Amino acid sequence: MDEKIYREYVAILKEELQPAMGCTEPIAVAYCAALARRTLGALPETVEVLASANIIKNVKSVIVPNTNGQRGIAAAAAAGIVSGNADAQLQVLASLTPEQVDAVGAYLQQAAFTVRRADKDYVFDIQVRVTAGADSASVEIAGYHTNVIRIEKNGVVQFHKDYQESGSQHATDRSLLTVEHIIAFANEVDIADVQETLQRQIDYNWAIAEEGLRGDYGANIGRILLQSYGMSIHNRAKAYAAAGSDARMNGCDLPVVINSGSGNQGLTASLPVIVYAKELGVTQQMLYRALVVSNLVTIHLKTGIGSLSAYCGATAAGPLTSAALRPSNGAASAPAKDVSANTGSRKYRRIICGSPHQFIMARDTEDHFYVSGMFAFAGVLYRFVSVALGIQCDTVCLPGANTL
Repeated sequence: MDEKIYREYVAILKEELQPAMGCTEPIAVAYCAALARRTLGALPETVEVLASANIIKNVKSVIVPNTNGQRGIAAAAAAGIVSGNADAQLQVLASLTPEQVDAVGAYLQQAAFTVRRADKDYVFDIQVRVTAGADSASVEIAGYHTNVIRIEKNGVVQFHKDYQESGSQHATDRSLLTVEHIIAFANEVDIADVQETLQRQIDYNWAIAEEGLRGDYGANIGRILLQSYGMSIHNRAKAYAAAGSDARMNGCDLPVVINSGSGNQGLTASLPVIVYAKELGVTQQMLYRALVVSNLVTIHLKTGIGSLSAYCGATAAGPLTSAALRPSNGAASAPAKDVSANTGSRKYRRIICGSPHQFIMARDTEDHFYVSGMFAFAGVLYRFVSVALGIQCDTVCLPGANTL
């Protein structure tokens, strides 16, 4: 395999598969606010948060971790300010002490908080402006969750990075991603190059899924799935992904390893694969290689769609995965080689992503095997994954695969 592509794929996995506590949009608000406080050098007396519509949508109904059940943008900003640990980025709320957790509610009442829509057309934009006495500071994040583009104090620019909405904001070259190369990479990669990144994903995401099944989080969809439909392998694959999302979106303080800036996509791209691997007793090396495919294909699909869109990202690879896994269910269907990305998109063409846990959906019913975005299988496709997990499946040949 070409050495440049190989090294870039390793770097892409490391860049994308990062740990984050809670829903990533409120955590990005918290990170931005923590950085604003550090820039100000004092506890802010006034806090103004300007956010793009997609940020507002994704934050407004989510419980912010370590806030005693507080929801929304102001709570996220307050928690970030109380934490002050901007160096932790998307783990900014992980180190809050019990005293700081209690202080978040008091600070919300003490300081003057204002939240409004951002004055820029960016899809992803967070601006936090703070004041204390005669001093002021502001921080802006755009494009993705940790992409700081501007820091000011008292009107003096301390940091600035050019940002163009249409340009790539990633440090890695996503133009090198193709399905063909992803499969070759998964087959050839030295496991030592990806093991730390993927084992962290396995450990973190499995832990929060089990917590979601044990605890009382949100609608408890994962537990309901198991109680209602039993312990079959395909139902457990759905239930574990749903349980991880239940916990993550409802204040659980365990971290999730994200994919394409999203915890739910990180859960979707890993947990069903892990469930199948455990059931089938495959080697750890085979599991790593399967996760390489699921993660990189998810990243590949989301690179063209963008981090935030009205299209629910967790569903992006779901139909393709169900197509790859369905022969293990004995489903009478066309060979997997006949399933294309366009078929997958058609199946989900009417899913609209609203605020988390507020999905509006009208599902096609011609094939009951397809499941909603909340329970979608990971982005696993192609013959490699079927072989890796011991599933008998025809060779997959995706029409136009090199343009996915």
